[in-house]
Amino acid sequence: MEEAGEEDVMNRPGLLAALIAVTAIALFAQRPAFNEFEVAAIKPAPSDSPGRYIRMQSTNRFFAKGMTLKQLVAAAYSLNPKEISGGPEWTDTDHYDTVAKTPGQVQPNPDEQMAMLRKLLADRFQLAFHREQKEMPIYALTVAKSGPKLQKSTAPVDEQPYLITVVLPDHLRLPARNATIGQFAATMRHAWLDRPVVDRTGISGRYDFVLEWTPDETQFGGELHLPANPDNPEPDLFAAVQQQLGLRLEATRGPTEILVIDRVKQPSEN
Repeated sequence: MEEAGEEDVMNRPGLLAALIAVTAIALFAQRPAFNEFEVAAIKPAPSDSPGRYIRMQSTNRFFAKGMTLKQLVAAAYSLNPKEISGGPEWTDTDHYDTVAKTPGQVQPNPDEQMAMLRKLLADRFQLAFHREQKEMPIYALTVAKSGPKLQKSTAPVDEQPYLITVVLPDHLRLPARNATIGQFAATMRHAWLDRPVVDRTGISGRYDFVLEWTPDETQFGGELHLPANPDNPEPDLFAAVQQQLGLRLEATRGPTEILVIDRVKQPSEN
């Protein structure tokens, strides 16, 4: 059979259309449905193991280090731990390391990672819950009087957002890329602050920015202690958000939806 050259293909619309369709189907098929992890191991974290985080360590390796059940739930459902009620004492005190393999050879985006984590919590911890409305102390994220100081992202539209907190010797740094303000608020909500953060900025779009600040005892559950640098001090979080991003964190009260644990059990390792 005679092979078709590039010029011949271009002159045969039917064949060209078929090739485009096959290519599109192949590309679509490369991205799996991220419904659940292929395999996952959950083990008690060593008592002397410092730090805690959730991240992809490679294209298809998910790792949650040193997290309590309530911290895992907070991450999976984009909540502050104070928005989670009920459950036995161990859900606040026992820490776990979770290592999981994601399906396929395409890295899942953050939403897909959390969807698989939610399935894992239901399967391994037998987590069941309901939701209620409750008025409680919150931080409202608003636009400062000076206006936002945000740079539109230069990242490709389909690039995954990057919001990873970097711990430096004397302060913290958040280099954000292709991130929405809602995602930024969610990061502060479930990982940094001692109360929920509600995005009231009304700002849409995706942005690249860097935030640097000195944490205090109200952040990261009071577990992060960094020595002060008197020669080059970074502002506290509230001042940094206003000075560097043109946004404002205001302590107030407001309604928020909490998650109430109805049933949970300590996990099996595999």
